[in-house]
Amino acid sequence: MIHSRRFLTATTAVLALSAAACASAQSVDLPDPVPAGADIPLPDDARADPANWPASATPDAITDAATEAFITELMSRMTLEEKVGQTIQADISAITPEDLATYPLGSILAGGNSEPGGDAYASPQAWLDLAVAFREAAAARGGTAIPLIFGIDAVHGHNNVVGATLFPHNIGLGAARNPDLIRRIAEVTALEVAVTGADWTFGPTVAVPRDDRWGRAYEGYGEHPEIVASYAGAVTLGLQGELESGEPLAAGRIAGSAKHWLADGGTLNGADQGDAQITERELIDIHAAGYPPSIDAGILTVMASFSSWNGAKHTGNPTILTDVLRGPLGFDGFVVSDWNAHGQIPGCSNESCAAAFNAGIDMFMAPDSWRALYHNTLEQARSGEIGMARLDEAVRRILRVKVKLGLFEPEGPASRALEGQFQHLGSDEHRAVARDAVRQSLVLLKNDGVLPIRANANILVAGAAADDIGQASGGWTLTWQGTGNRREHFPNGQSIWEGIEEAVTEAGGSATLSADGSFEARPDVAIVVFGETPYAEFQGDVEHLTFVPEEPLETLRALQAQGIPTVSVFLSGRPMWTNPEINASDAFVAAWLPGAEGGGIADVLIGDTSGAPRHDFTGTLSFSWPRTAVQGPLNAGDADYDPLFAYGHGLSYARPGEVPELSEESGVTGAAANPDHYFTEGRFTPPWSLALRDAGGERRLGQEASGASPRDGVTVRSADGSAQESARAWCSPAAAAWANISAAPVDLTRQTNGEMAIGFRYRVDAAPTGPVFLTLDEGMVDMTRIFGAAPIGEWREIKVRLSCLREAGANVAEVSEPFGLSTESGFSISFENVRLASNEGDAVCPTD
Repeated sequence: MIHSRRFLTATTAVLALSAAACASAQSVDLPDPVPAGADIPLPDDARADPANWPASATPDAITDAATEAFITELMSRMTLEEKVGQTIQADISAITPEDLATYPLGSILAGGNSEPGGDAYASPQAWLDLAVAFREAAAARGGTAIPLIFGIDAVHGHNNVVGATLFPHNIGLGAARNPDLIRRIAEVTALEVAVTGADWTFGPTVAVPRDDRWGRAYEGYGEHPEIVASYAGAVTLGLQGELESGEPLAAGRIAGSAKHWLADGGTLNGADQGDAQITERELIDIHAAGYPPSIDAGILTVMASFSSWNGAKHTGNPTILTDVLRGPLGFDGFVVSDWNAHGQIPGCSNESCAAAFNAGIDMFMAPDSWRALYHNTLEQARSGEIGMARLDEAVRRILRVKVKLGLFEPEGPASRALEGQFQHLGSDEHRAVARDAVRQSLVLLKNDGVLPIRANANILVAGAAADDIGQASGGWTLTWQGTGNRREHFPNGQSIWEGIEEAVTEAGGSATLSADGSFEARPDVAIVVFGETPYAEFQGDVEHLTFVPEEPLETLRALQAQGIPTVSVFLSGRPMWTNPEINASDAFVAAWLPGAEGGGIADVLIGDTSGAPRHDFTGTLSFSWPRTAVQGPLNAGDADYDPLFAYGHGLSYARPGEVPELSEESGVTGAAANPDHYFTEGRFTPPWSLALRDAGGERRLGQEASGASPRDGVTVRSADGSAQESARAWCSPAAAAWANISAAPVDLTRQTNGEMAIGFRYRVDAAPTGPVFLTLDEGMVDMTRIFGAAPIGEWREIKVRLSCLREAGANVAEVSEPFGLSTESGFSISFENVRLASNEGDAVCPTD
């Protein structure tokens, strides 16, 4: 068998490497102090000149004389250990309240996949209990009493907590062009966060995404700086309220964090954590636009970006973090880094980075590296590598924010009185704001007279997304990537289907839900709801903007062929090339990621019984819609600007317009690699293909449903999984291996560092009679125990951490075979949905 020598001889070594790689960070001894990175030399074109930057200033209310005197006295009593502790933030997944008896940390956070007890669907009470436990542990610690600040990603409502109000993601809110709406949303979000015990949200995102291939494009309000500039101050005031001298934040207000400083939306090719290769003028005019209004409104913290400017990481660039931010921009709050971003600075590691601190980072976000980072930073302060003046400066800024939050008040912040009042989560009043936001965010791109729909019509609602609140909410919803959510996880929400059904039923019409578009009674009109499935950073990056799934188009064309008027409701985190779907629709609505208030869509699509609109479309594109799938960056004002629908475009009932038949040539040649999805919906995603190997060599399949290796050592055929022929059944009566192979290697380093996993759904059809290995190029882990224990004929889901495969020998920087199975014995298995997957606490290393 090809590669069999590697498989046989490497097994023992691979197991040993895997066991070491997957050991808990909490179970190992602290490392010896690591030499910190030296100050980083900067390229000339990565040096910001403060003279070029606009002026802004944090309100004097944050630095009043009484506050500064209080801080000065407090710092006079603090030990060096306590000062260093203030600069370290740990994630709840890697620290316990008991740890605070030893480590005087200043902050904790709940990251995207961190939650009480590892339960993504923990109750609001569990969230509050966790916050109180950490708070009380910090208070019980001896020495100078300094309270913790607890941060969380509440980016489209309090999206971590079951039952909270969910708003449209920022891409939809940008289409609304309504700063007052943004302020009201921020007020609701702040109150709902406060009742569960957190003090601080990592928002607003004031990025200006310039390449829609970026997986975080939907976190930006628009491609043009004018939108973020008009929103940044409003959202800051909504979260924090007006700052008053000598007064802490009012009840129901929390600290905000403008992010990600700077140009995270301007990286080359839309790469997450990439490099913005632009001039300083572009940096200022486009990507800094949201910061002056946010600072003027009193934003208390700023989060530094993972990304780079002309080759220099922002997290280690003092001209950006200090000369500009503390100079002309006049920011007096504190700067927090992103998730272990300091470890990406040349010469640094996650456990040690004086260079980032000296450049201007005041608080390290060190989720799982906090313990070693604390010890190393302490040693660097003792040695003088971190100067005492710089340390005191950072600690003063952190304490300044804590004072303004009211954390030092005898009874704590004013919001403490609201804690436990869970009736505010998803209240009718808050949901009304979200529903209004949905209405305002919708953009009508085509309407051949089918909209609005009479409320007493017979309506068919099709598409698997129609009754899926999780898909409508996207990433950063209960879990980091937003995957795995079900209807019961949204007790206060309403799906798009439920909103349409309610509107029609109340008016005497009828509505039928049919995921595949089939029907018994002919409908008057069909609404087809479809779009992207949830994703966040890493997993959301794409090579081109083609909407890939074919089932929605097949449904639309089948309905069109029967003469049934069709309305498409397209869910997405970015504009996408959907020309075939637009052609097959009588009306096409860009609904973005609307969240949990599907009734807002029905409010606009469904009129009254006479067919008159109840609400008109008011949203206009905040991102240009692509003419082809390979246009790359497409932004208003570009010299070669040629969109299908321009920035600011949007039809309405009052402003109709015709859309001619569109070209269905996407421009994609099939050569661009998709690093995230390998086998989905019964198809191998180009350029990935299936290779079957045995002692006679290799046979590669394209989209063929069946085939065999050269000597019939392994066979594959189509099988039914979650849908008809969505799976492949693989059978090895003897020695064989199979793998997906790319036309060119892809770099999965970022995905591995982000602790993503290879995920797939499988069914063991015949138990293994010998060892079976999962492979990623040269890396291999033994799956025999897992597959051997699986009940025959039962579908299961598994995720195997990429880091496990890396430590087992895979070169994740150059991956040609991202997924493979190998055995030298009899085995039969069916598989589907092979992909890179978010590790939501459910990924494993099989040798653990």
